[in-house]
Amino acid sequence: MLWRKGIIVVAAALAVSACGTASGDGPAAVPAAVSAADLAKVTLKIGDQKGGVKSLLTAANLLQGTPYQIEWATFTSGPPLLEAASAGAIDAGRVGNTPPIFAAAAKAKIKVISVSRSNVEREALLVPPDSPLQNVASLKGKTIGVAKGSSAHGQLLNTLHNNGLSTKDVKLSFLQPSEAYAAFTQHAIDAWAIWDPYTAQAQIEAHARVLADGRGASNGLGFLAASTAALGDPGKNSALRDFAVRVVKAQKWADTHRDEWAQAWAKETGLKLEVAQKAVEAGRDLPIVLDDAVVASEQQLADAFTDEKTLPGKVDFAAFVDRRFGPDLDQARSNG
Repeated sequence: MLWRKGIIVVAAALAVSACGTASGDGPAAVPAAVSAADLAKVTLKIGDQKGGVKSLLTAANLLQGTPYQIEWATFTSGPPLLEAASAGAIDAGRVGNTPPIFAAAAKAKIKVISVSRSNVEREALLVPPDSPLQNVASLKGKTIGVAKGSSAHGQLLNTLHNNGLSTKDVKLSFLQPSEAYAAFTQHAIDAWAIWDPYTAQAQIEAHARVLADGRGASNGLGFLAASTAALGDPGKNSALRDFAVRVVKAQKWADTHRDEWAQAWAKETGLKLEVAQKAVEAGRDLPIVLDDAVVASEQQLADAFTDEKTLPGKVDFAAFVDRRFGPDLDQARSNG
């Protein structure tokens, strides 16, 4: 079930301030604010997943009055989205906790600019309803489907470690969600590491059973990441500041309007309403501060991948963090 690609064009006159500092490898210079007239000429290219940033902003009525244009492009998971951002094909997009680590290892030209935390119980390791597997230890030698470099990959790594196993003790089948769902329902893989709404879809449509979830195995973090080229462009930097604030406000809105959010999500993506509702009921992404604790948590995950030799060398996650929008995001979290 794939999203259709869409373009939303909206325009208004609103000047956006550009202040704050950047962290990372030699703090990037923050461009000065542009005029309302110049901002109106900006087209921000945003990558989206089935997590539904576009539908979230639409449902929260926060795509009205944006002082720049937005083009949307759909991706199956975080890694290809960040590859596109690094290559300059898009300017920004939301991803889970692991894609920025793999992007950092590849020296991608991206920075994470805001962060949220979700309910880790919805990050799951699933097995078919008739599977003889009853615990994580029984996965030794089995085939597990997972999108390489996705948040599910990170959750799987830690889940295996917590149960005395490593990824070398299982057979990983690197599949994008739609491919993995087909393999899962056809019993071509023994288990599937995945996130919502696919977790909900598999539970409802394929009666999947949760072998383990993200508790104790995932930090539940999700990031809005932007290309360094966009952050260095005065117009796009101003647009990104406004866009990041709107995402924070929409996340806060969704937490108190879960039914409305589920309906909008289902309408935008083609998900069954009951799937969207199940994914939303447990609680979705809530914005938090992009602080040192977040960076440390991500560094810990990066080091786990390095220790298993999944990634070459040590990743310095802090070098891929940019906090220039911190004051604006703090205000949005406080005021809604």
